[in-house]
Amino acid sequence: MDYYLSQLINGICQGSIYALMAIGYSVVVGVVGLVTFTHGDIIMIGAFAAFYAFQYFGNNLLLAVLASFAASGIVGVFVYKVAYERFFDAPRHISLICTIGVSMLLRNLAQIVFGPNQKPLLNILPNKFYGRGVVGFTLSQLVVISTVLILSLLLYLLFSKTRWGIMLRAVSQDRKAAAMMGINVNRTSMLGNSLGCGLGGVAGMLMAIYYQTLVATMGGSVGMKAFSSSVLGGLTDIPSAALGGLVLGVVENLGITFTSVSFRDIFAFVFLVLVLIVKPEGFAKKSGARP
Repeated sequence: MDYYLSQLINGICQGSIYALMAIGYSVVVGVVGLVTFTHGDIIMIGAFAAFYAFQYFGNNLLLAVLASFAASGIVGVFVYKVAYERFFDAPRHISLICTIGVSMLLRNLAQIVFGPNQKPLLNILPNKFYGRGVVGFTLSQLVVISTVLILSLLLYLLFSKTRWGIMLRAVSQDRKAAAMMGINVNRTSMLGNSLGCGLGGVAGMLMAIYYQTLVATMGGSVGMKAFSSSVLGGLTDIPSAALGGLVLGVVENLGITFTSVSFRDIFAFVFLVLVLIVKPEGFAKKSGARP
C-alpha cells in the first residue's frame, strides 16, 4: 500500500507540472485565439534558461524562475510576431503551419546552441524527505507543488483584480468588441501570448529540477502533454486545463505501477481519448470557455 501511495504522490507532483504547462497553453489559446505547436519548445527554452541561471549564479530558485519566465516570455513575443500578428484575418491553418515552422526552428537552434546531448541538473535542492516510511514528499516535490500553486494564485489575481487582466479577458472573449472599447488588441494579445509562454518556461524549469536532466529535443513530448492536458480542460478553460494536467499525471503514474514505465504515454493518451469520447468538451463546464 505504501508503494501505491508513493506513486500517487509522484503522480500529483508530475501532474502539477503538467497543470502549469496546460495553464500556459490555455492562456495562449484563450487570448490569441489560435492553437500553437511551439509550446513544447517554449518549455524547453525555459528549462535551459534555468539551467544556465543555476550554472552561473548558483542554486537560486527565485532567480531561476525569473530567468525561465523571462526567456520563454521573450521567445513568446518572437513567436507572436512571426506566427500570429499578420494572420488574424487569414485562414486559421496558415497560422498553425507557421507555429510548426517556428517550432522546428527553435528545436534545431537549441540543438546547435545547447548541444544535442542530455545535460544533468544535479544538486539543485538538498535530498531531504518529509514523511514516514516511504510515504511523504521530497523537497523537490514540495518545491514543484508550491511553485505551481503560487503561480496559479498570482495568475488568478492578475485576471480578476488588475486592469491588464481584465483587458486580457476582454480580448479572449471578443476581439472586435474589445477594440471598440479602446483596448489595444494587438499589444494585449502579445502580452497574453508572452504570459502563457512564460508560465510554460517555468514548468520547464520545474521538470528539469524534478527529473534532474534536460535535452534540446524535449519539446516534442512535453508539448504533447501540455496540449493533451489543455484539451482535457476544453483548451481555453484555465482551471479545467489545470485539472486535466493533474489527472493526467496521476493516471500515468498509477498506470505504470501495474505495468512498465515504457507504457507511460500509452496510459496518458488512451485516457485522453476515453474522456473525449464520453465528454467531448473535457472537464470544462461548457465547450469553448475562456479565462
